[in-house]
Amino acid sequence: MTWDEIIVPTDLPEVVDEIDYRRVVLNAGATWDYFPGHHDPAYARARGHPTIFVNTMHVAGFIDRVATEWAGPYSRVVRRRMRMSGAIYAGDSMVGRGRVVDKRCENLTGATRYVVDLDVDVCNQRGELCCPATVTLELKS
Repeated sequence: MTWDEIIVPTDLPEVVDEIDYRRVVLNAGATWDYFPGHHDPAYARARGHPTIFVNTMHVAGFIDRVATEWAGPYSRVVRRRMRMSGAIYAGDSMVGRGRVVDKRCENLTGATRYVVDLDVDVCNQRGELCCPATVTLELKS
């Protein structure tokens, strides 16, 4: 997809990712995040959670996936802001929904860059908002 083809506003296709215990633990280990809430169900339950939950880096990667699967392989995330407002637990489905909210040309140090701003919401399968985010993608003109 090129910057010229994008229409504001546009809804992005929904992305769903099934989260099992193994993925929660493997992602936390791969990112060196050894917080017990990501691998120890007893620890998570003792702190009011039903079970272990994905870490912030997992959610950030999913947000980028929602954006770049829509925009294509030549898109690049240049900015992401996110707020963790809930958790995605082992056994949940992580659901990403996005919308194009702006597009513009930026001139940085003499080079023109074509960018698109997206709002992305990450929810669980019950529709509970777990992480609202904004993403800026750079695209080809």
